[in-house]
Amino acid sequence: MTAADRAERARAADALCQEAFASVGCPETGVALVAVGGYGREELAPYSDLDVVLVHDVEVEAGEWAGKIWYPLWDSGANIDHAVRSFPEVLEQAGADLKVALGLLDLRHLAGDPNLTLRLRTAILAAWRRDAKQRLPQLHDLVRDRGSLLGEIAHLSVPDIKEATGGLRDATVLKALTATWLVDVPHGELESCRQALLDVRDVVHQVAGRGTDRIAPELWADMAPLLELPDAAAVQLHVRRLGKRITHLSRLVWRRADAVVRRPARSATTRRPQLTSLGNGLAIAYEEIVLDRDAKPSGDPLLLLRAAAEAAERDVVLEPSTTARLIAEVPPIPEPWPAEARDLLVRLLAAGRGLLPVWETLEETGALATILPEWERVRLLPHASVVHRFTVDRHLVETCIEASALIRRVSRPDVLMISALLHDIGKGGTVEHSIAGEPIAREIAARVGFDARETELVAALVRWHLLLPQTATTRDPEDPQTVELVTTRIHDREELELLAALTEADAKATSEKAWTTWRASLIRSLVRRASVELSEHLTFEEEPRTVDVPASVRSVPNAVAVTVTEDGDGSTITVMSRDRVGLLADTAAAIALQRVSIRAARVWTEDGIGISRWQVSRTGIDAKVLRERLEAIAEGRLDAGTRLRPADADGLAPIVVLHPEASERATVLEVRAADRPGVVHLVCAALAGLGLTVRSAHVDTLGPQAVDVFYVQDADAEALSAERAAAAADAVRTALSPSG
Repeated sequence: MTAADRAERARAADALCQEAFASVGCPETGVALVAVGGYGREELAPYSDLDVVLVHDVEVEAGEWAGKIWYPLWDSGANIDHAVRSFPEVLEQAGADLKVALGLLDLRHLAGDPNLTLRLRTAILAAWRRDAKQRLPQLHDLVRDRGSLLGEIAHLSVPDIKEATGGLRDATVLKALTATWLVDVPHGELESCRQALLDVRDVVHQVAGRGTDRIAPELWADMAPLLELPDAAAVQLHVRRLGKRITHLSRLVWRRADAVVRRPARSATTRRPQLTSLGNGLAIAYEEIVLDRDAKPSGDPLLLLRAAAEAAERDVVLEPSTTARLIAEVPPIPEPWPAEARDLLVRLLAAGRGLLPVWETLEETGALATILPEWERVRLLPHASVVHRFTVDRHLVETCIEASALIRRVSRPDVLMISALLHDIGKGGTVEHSIAGEPIAREIAARVGFDARETELVAALVRWHLLLPQTATTRDPEDPQTVELVTTRIHDREELELLAALTEADAKATSEKAWTTWRASLIRSLVRRASVELSEHLTFEEEPRTVDVPASVRSVPNAVAVTVTEDGDGSTITVMSRDRVGLLADTAAAIALQRVSIRAARVWTEDGIGISRWQVSRTGIDAKVLRERLEAIAEGRLDAGTRLRPADADGLAPIVVLHPEASERATVLEVRAADRPGVVHLVCAALAGLGLTVRSAHVDTLGPQAVDVFYVQDADAEALSAERAAAAADAVRTALSPSG
């Protein structure tokens, strides 16, 4: 089945229509028989209907011939969808009904007055282009509604290759978008996929022996030889790939079309796209991430990851040609990955709904193969269980999206996101997938730069990601051995909270039925009981303190010493001054105003000297400028508070937890919030406002989330009372909230 076969069927149908027109005595002028829709495109499948319209000028009254013309077509056995309309009626109906307008865009002359057909086609196209900005939102709603109802070809067990997302209807809509002249469509890619899907439809008709667009399970095997494919599985993979490719093109073009609709009209003098620089070689133009004008991709191995993370977090398009250039020019990421590369990957995975289109672009351009070659083993792989609504690859992405809403619940969001991405990576073989996936996940985790403990944690989460739902739903919750089954496999509360979050994300990404209220209550109850059996004490590794305090800092009351050392992909800032209430807040503010990303920080006091050591992601920091800014903040000459107000960075509320059991001499306050400049300052300023001091702090940025632990004391250098501790937690929570 080829395009030539479809064209031959169209020519045969044309001859029938032309005979019918000639046989009933239609007027020679002012009347035309036209083909629309798929027939207009000469794309007839073996059992396609013939969509035809008999059009006449207003001056020509439709006579008996207007009814008689259909009889010869019926007698021939053809299935026809027909109408008789005046010229104005056709235009009116096209203006009122988008589906009619789409069919008329492919209008083709069959018989009668060719001038009338030409005038009609010209009028239809002119109206479509004139009203495009007003009509495209409604058309996009139709596309989305159809997709919500029918699903995506790439993930359906019984796909509708015409109406489902990624099908022939979407391809037709993309051609209609091209006709607006508002957006461009990758024509070559679209046309090759469309023709291949038309070949599939032809074969479906032939095998089924009737006109159908749905591929029933029993048809796959019979389709294989006609498509020159080895077996039913190869046919399914072929159809899924075509559907996924068209889906990707459709989403990309619709993002661009929506941006055009929202964009103010450009003046005649504005021709070049307006670039807004984002730094680090990237810019944004018309809601798409592109390379900045002075970017040098060959010198930055992280540029592809950075571009993907920016696009996903901003929920904008990762421009495909930019991605293709980055694949060609960006050097490989060193292995194991540096910390910044791992953080960029975690930021990408935790971006929420913005992840899906960016991940699709990485897949379709081949970029993902350079970042995560293991992905190919699960790409478009169907699940064995019918409860899953997506193929394995899409399920993993959806699990990341669900997990991104749960990162406040865990102290290691980076581990959660990587585990969400990899939890089903072992599927597709003969070994149980959680067992097969464990060594794969371990290898990937080590490659992306996790240390030995973190790597084992990722591997364990992949190995046991089914433990909680299987145990909670198949064992007696009152039997002590039920809890023991969990605690003998899970080492501590940190691992348990990660497993609980992964379990919830996995279930929600599977289907609505997989995370019912009843199922959730069973799992949460099991987690609570297992938590009691595991250690509840927080431990933090203390770094060696080998700082030499300058004599001036010890002898001069307000003296400040700042040193900056560079370590290749970032800097370490060390700040020393006489300890006082608010010192840490002021230091954090001075660093935040530098607009650098804080990777980690450790703070302590030594003989009355407050010492803080900050690891940041940027080089080229001027120690003198930083010291002057800190002094200006301390003396009240610079108001950092108004410049570091909180913003609703990721839509998730900050989490502030007290751990009274973690220390006898201080109250431990754990803060989980979106990583953004000023988080540490806001926390410390809120505590300073209550007259509290921070004895030590442990600050870590893990992908999109800051996980900061503060050891807080009152004026007597003692732990806080329960009342004061609650007030401190409330003050910090308020300070970090956008409304605070």
